[in-house]
Amino acid sequence: MATAEEALMKKSGDIYRSILHDEADNTTQWRHGGPPTYDSVNQLFEQGRTKEWPKGSLEEVVQNAIKSWEMELSHKIRLQDFKTINPDKFKLIVNGRKGLSGEETLGLGSYNALLKSSLPKEFQCYKADEETFESSHDAFRSAFPRGFAWEVLSVYSGPPVISFKFRHWGFFEGSFKGHAPTGEKVEFLGLGVLQVDESLRAEEVEIYYDPAELFGGLLKAPLISPSQPESEDNTVNVAAAAAHGCPFSK
Repeated sequence: MATAEEALMKKSGDIYRSILHDEADNTTQWRHGGPPTYDSVNQLFEQGRTKEWPKGSLEEVVQNAIKSWEMELSHKIRLQDFKTINPDKFKLIVNGRKGLSGEETLGLGSYNALLKSSLPKEFQCYKADEETFESSHDAFRSAFPRGFAWEVLSVYSGPPVISFKFRHWGFFEGSFKGHAPTGEKVEFLGLGVLQVDESLRAEEVEIYYDPAELFGGLLKAPLISPSQPESEDNTVNVAAAAAHGCPFSK
């Protein structure tokens, strides 16, 4: 017999991103023609999470809000269709760098926005300014074919300024930028500060984490694609970055 959670999943489609089933007006413009499905990454999340928060708890609310925001950023084309942010005030700040507006973040895509760096090119493990929205998502979808799961580990303060600790993980089962997959779990931890309005829409998001934890797992295997034009340079870049801890920061 189906559990209440399974029944809700069947009815709504996604128990972690409820706004997916609130699109009754059909005016939302989707990047890939329609709402996405998260069955694979939801399964990865449920199998690998370290916390299971009580229904209705602040931790669950924050966790689902961030999952919903990521969904909109990855799959909606127009900022006006977003339900998780205040588009007039939104700003994304990563590792203390200059904040990005909603339109800038949407144009770059989540991966490029989170991985931008002003370090010299030879120390960049990932060159966000040379990637498009599509190429960045293709690269990480290839690396993590089962998805890249995300969970809240702790929430330190409630709205309007929510501070939290998070964990991001996936299994490196596909190639990344020509590097062979290892099959190993790749994960990193980080901290976030989320300022929200009275409707719990995000107005400012600050994220702090060490990208070396991510790229240490993705770049450890040798290059397997001789057609990669930057193969030789990339080997030098990886070695140089490793020597400096791949210090993505300001």
